[in-house]
Amino acid sequence: MKFTDIEYDILNALYFVEPFEKIVEEVNGSANIIADSLKQLIDLRYVVAMRWDEDQNDFVRSFIYDADNMHAYHYLATKEGLMAHNSRD
Repeated sequence: MKFTDIEYDILNALYFVEPFEKIVEEVNGSANIIADSLKQLIDLRYVVAMRWDEDQNDFVRSFIYDADNMHAYHYLATKEGLMAHNSRD
């Protein structure tokens, strides 16, 4: 997989669960471009959206997320995403 610089930087920021705002701080790009790239990475199953679960007192994968409200979620790179990130040409 050939990543754009923004996609690569997003994956680099997601070794741990991070809120959207933190990704925007760490990645060089506008919030809209980062959101679009994040959606693409989610579609490729390289990133998952996470939500806080009060019962488990932990972040859990959100299988449904509101693509118009990326700020409402936290994100984490998947194993496949990290493997693709680490094998970048």
